[in-house]
Amino acid sequence: MSRNDADVAFIKALAELLNENDLTEVNVKREYGENDSLNVRVSKMVPQAAPLQAAPAAFAPAPAGAPQPVDTPVTSGNPADHPGAVTSPMVGTIYLAPEPGASNFVSVGSQVAEGDTLLIIEAMKTMNHIPAPHAGVVKRILVGDASPVEFGAPLMIIE
Repeated sequence: MSRNDADVAFIKALAELLNENDLTEVNVKREYGENDSLNVRVSKMVPQAAPLQAAPAAFAPAPAGAPQPVDTPVTSGNPADHPGAVTSPMVGTIYLAPEPGASNFVSVGSQVAEGDTLLIIEAMKTMNHIPAPHAGVVKRILVGDASPVEFGAPLMIIE
């Protein structure tokens, strides 16, 4: 078994531990040697029906005039059930812009083509560009910058 396979198995085991013990987050640092480690954070998203929590201290508001994520009212229950929902292909940390201080890849009302980058998910120290699965207009952004996301969680709605 390669180290990468072992790391994937380790992360899956953490996710199972999270579910089995009704936890909302697990943070682990695995040391392999000098200057070689794996930092893993596995977390559950709060159900949509729950009231919004205050943003974490690490989430700083964007400068005035910068596009902000917008969460408009949902007409149906779960945004993941919307036919235009874009869901997370992995567990990681969301970044709405290519770098700190830059404009977001998209904002509510943006026209996108299939394959355009919508956001980045950092997973295991790798920046993964998430492409638009189809062309359309961004109707809702359901995640905040620098927030954790789990596999299958809805990220945005494109119609």
